Amino acid sequence: MIRKYVFILRWKMTEMEVDLDMDDNDEKPYVRTLEDVQSIIKHAKLDAKNLTQVTQALYYPSAEMDNDNLKLLELDTHMHQQIRLGQTLYFKGGQNEKVVLCTEEKTYDVKGAEISNSLLLVPDLKFAAATSTSPLKSPRTGTSSLETSLNDDEDEVSVDRVLEQRKVLKIFHEYFECREIRPRYRKIYELLQLTRYSGPENEEYIDRKLLFTYNQLLDTVQCSRKQFEEGVLHFRAVEYEGRMRVLEYEYEMRILNCMLGLLRENSWHLDEVEYEETIAAMEGISPAEIVKGLFHIYTEPTVNKKGKFTYKEDLVARIIAQNILQPELKFRKDEFMNTWQEAMPEGMNCKEKYLHGLGIVDKEGNTTCIRSLVEELLPSNIHDRMRILFKTKSRWTKEEMEPYIECFSTPTLSVSTLLAKHARSLTDNGVRYFVSKH
Repeated sequence: MIRKYVFILRWKMTEMEVDLDMDDNDEKPYVRTLEDVQSIIKHAKLDAKNLTQVTQALYYPSAEMDNDNLKLLELDTHMHQQIRLGQTLYFKGGQNEKVVLCTEEKTYDVKGAEISNSLLLVPDLKFAAATSTSPLKSPRTGTSSLETSLNDDEDEVSVDRVLEQRKVLKIFHEYFECREIRPRYRKIYELLQLTRYSGPENEEYIDRKLLFTYNQLLDTVQCSRKQFEEGVLHFRAVEYEGRMRVLEYEYEMRILNCMLGLLRENSWHLDEVEYEETIAAMEGISPAEIVKGLFHIYTEPTVNKKGKFTYKEDLVARIIAQNILQPELKFRKDEFMNTWQEAMPEGMNCKEKYLHGLGIVDKEGNTTCIRSLVEELLPSNIHDRMRILFKTKSRWTKEEMEPYIECFSTPTLSVSTLLAKHARSLTDNGVRYFVSKH
């Protein structure tokens, strides 16, 4: 069961606040009196002795009061905990983007929803326990209303009633509901493509106005900080001279090959890579910031070997495979796998799963082929993407399709649900395939 919370948002005012004090000539609003309260209790046929001593009269906001800076937001347990811990929630969205709400870890789609009943925001409103100066009395039982009225004279007890005024700050007819979504960090790739780094000798051709700092990119991309860091690693972005950059593919491959070559030159085991020696050996070949950034992306600390690092086999295998795969070309699977393995550093193995989102396996007749299909280059609209996928390959298994459409899934919308909506299934020799609906 998901627990929901309500949170009041106050937007920053950009206009001069309205003076709510009325002039002497303005009509005064009617203020209820204790006599009005006693009259209402009588007409409602309530027993005053069964009510607490405090009566709160609500007054609706005047037409002149502008509370458009107050919004109602529904929170889930995660967002509620983040606020209680003092964390900040961020709204993000460009001029042509749908707004999202981000915590430090998650991203939510935000949509307006109507409320069937009106909700009143009343500051300082007291609840039942706070409106009584004595323990709450239970209604008398075992007597009829007639018997109650007959006994009123005998049991009559004076109740010192207090009348308090409460102003309704705003009446809500709608609220913002949030639905957790996958991070939209594809924009990292799109923005950094314009300023790819290909070496210091080519920096004079880069438009400096198109460069982003880490924080500028974080504020622009619709995802949380944690997801943003994952996206930076996914797209292999590095920080150079205070700006975030992705490397030109050929340049990145050349630098990485030099770094991997140190394994053989220094007779390092795969899990005994030295950081300082790698940076020192690459001096003069590439700027230190670039080498350090690539080292951080492609390696991880070795378990139980302090100060040693291990190259990530999957990332190394993917960039080598990308170097072999060329757009519009097909390779026989056995030939491609042999070529791929020969290009891998000694001790590392290529695996077909490393091609997910990078290339596809397609069987034509008796020949199984592999060809390039990069997920980042496909349309961000699911309908256009599905059309291209089925144009590229007529039928897919769920496992083959997953890397290309999982970016559209959410915690409540699985890949299977997406396939059921945008494709139709068939079974061939016990294997379930998905084909185009049209």
